[in-house]
Amino acid sequence: MIERAEWVDGNVTSGAQAALAKRNRQLPEDGAAAKKAGDIVLDALGRNPVFMAAALPKKVWPPMFNSYAAGEQFGVHVDNAVRVKRGGEQLRSDLSATLFLTDPNDYEGGELTIEDTYGAHSVKLGAGDLILYPSSSLHHVTPVTSGERVASFFWIQSMIRDDTQRRVLFDLDVAVQRLASEVGQGHASLVALTGTYHNLLRMWAEV
Repeated sequence: MIERAEWVDGNVTSGAQAALAKRNRQLPEDGAAAKKAGDIVLDALGRNPVFMAAALPKKVWPPMFNSYAAGEQFGVHVDNAVRVKRGGEQLRSDLSATLFLTDPNDYEGGELTIEDTYGAHSVKLGAGDLILYPSSSLHHVTPVTSGERVASFFWIQSMIRDDTQRRVLFDLDVAVQRLASEVGQGHASLVALTGTYHNLLRMWAEV
C-alpha cells in the first residue's frame, strides 16, 4: 500500500533544528495511504497487551511513515515535547515509537541509536517489531549504505507522565501476569498485587 504512494521530502514536518540533520522521505500525513496504513498500525497496537502495559496510552499520534535510501540518515536530535495537529489538538510526547517494516537483511546501516544514562544503544529490529522509548532521549538513525529502510513512527502521550513511575507499573504488571500463570487468578497474593497495581495507577494517572 505505502510502496505505491507518493513520497515527499521528510523535512515537510521538521522544525528548524531537525531540518539540519534529517535526510529522508516520508508519506504526507494527510494522504490516503498514510491514513489507511496508520489505521492498520493503530488496530494492531490496540490488540497488543505488551504495548498497552508499557505505554499506558492516553493519546497516540496518527502513525507516520518514512523511508531511508542509500546515503540518507537522521542526525542526533530530540523529539518535540508537544505535537500540534492542524485542528489545534495537542499531544505531549512522553514516548516515541518506531515500527520497523523492512527485513533487516534487505538494507545495510539504518540503525536507530538511542542515548541514555548508560550510553548509546543501537536497534535494528525485524519487520513488524516495534521499539518504544522515552521521547526525551537523544537519538539518531545511522546512514543507510544500501537498500531501503521503511518504518512507521509516532508518539504517545501516556496516562503516566513520569518515566520511572511508568516503568514501575510495567514491571509490576509483568510480574502479576507471570504469577497468574503460575498460581491461578484467584490466589490471595495475586489479588493483593493487582490491587496495588491499580492503586498506584489511580495515584499517578492523568486521565
